[in-house]
Amino acid sequence: MRKEVRWERMFPDELEAAFDACPAVYFTYGLCEPHGPQNTVGLDALKAHAIACRAAETHGGIVAPPDYWHIHEHGMYANWAYRSVGEVRSWLTAMPAWQHFKNICYHVRAADALGFHAAIFLTGHYGPNWQDLKTLLSLIQPHFAMRLYGLPDFEANTPGFDGQGNGGDHAGRVETSLLWALEPDCVDMSRMPETDTEEPHFAMGANAFESDRRIGERMVNDEVAWLGQKMQELLAAYAEADISDRQPVTFEEVERIWAETVSPTLKTFETMKDPDESPPEDSQWFQQCKIPELP
Repeated sequence: MRKEVRWERMFPDELEAAFDACPAVYFTYGLCEPHGPQNTVGLDALKAHAIACRAAETHGGIVAPPDYWHIHEHGMYANWAYRSVGEVRSWLTAMPAWQHFKNICYHVRAADALGFHAAIFLTGHYGPNWQDLKTLLSLIQPHFAMRLYGLPDFEANTPGFDGQGNGGDHAGRVETSLLWALEPDCVDMSRMPETDTEEPHFAMGANAFESDRRIGERMVNDEVAWLGQKMQELLAAYAEADISDRQPVTFEEVERIWAETVSPTLKTFETMKDPDESPPEDSQWFQQCKIPELP
């Protein structure tokens, strides 16, 4: 029997049946960026989307189409790229932080208007953006009936997660093993560089040589179990909330929420802070590094 959880690949009657069984939705985020010569550049979103699909297949729910446009090029991301990527063609699908987070507000609005009870927002892209995702959702939660939770995928893969970003890597043992388990055609270990060649290797993690598909499978199983439990908590919170008088949020109201609630706090977002140092002026990463003043 057909078991599809990907929103864009489902027929209307399948969506209705899945919603009736579990009115929960997963949103997944990442981007195309350097992830070593051994991984395809879409690792972040491929990883997050595949994990969410396994969670929905196991525990119920619907997975929204993945968003491959994410934060890069400015703030600390520019400095990181200068050190870890170098002066090569990066193949980024990048956008500024303020646009990414405004897009998420509209993603929330769409799912809430459809009547979903709970939503998990899973980012496979690291750096400080996941901290700002949590901040954003806490700011807008009072305006929506749907219960919201945002996280980086490594939070679901880190026992005793301390909120400090421990547990993930970049194109190293963790991410390469995860992608290998989830999308084996997107990992080719024969492309790994010689161990004694100079870095950077297209932002490859130093311990990527330790990658193992079996390790990835274990991590995926742990994350799927964690996400299923978290979604049940959100659904229970929705059932306990007083939402009898809540109405769908309009586009106009999203703009008001953004202008009055989110925009005034943007300068405190980690991804909206200028780095202590900038790349050299002759670097391709210099031009976008500084965050512009927003109206």
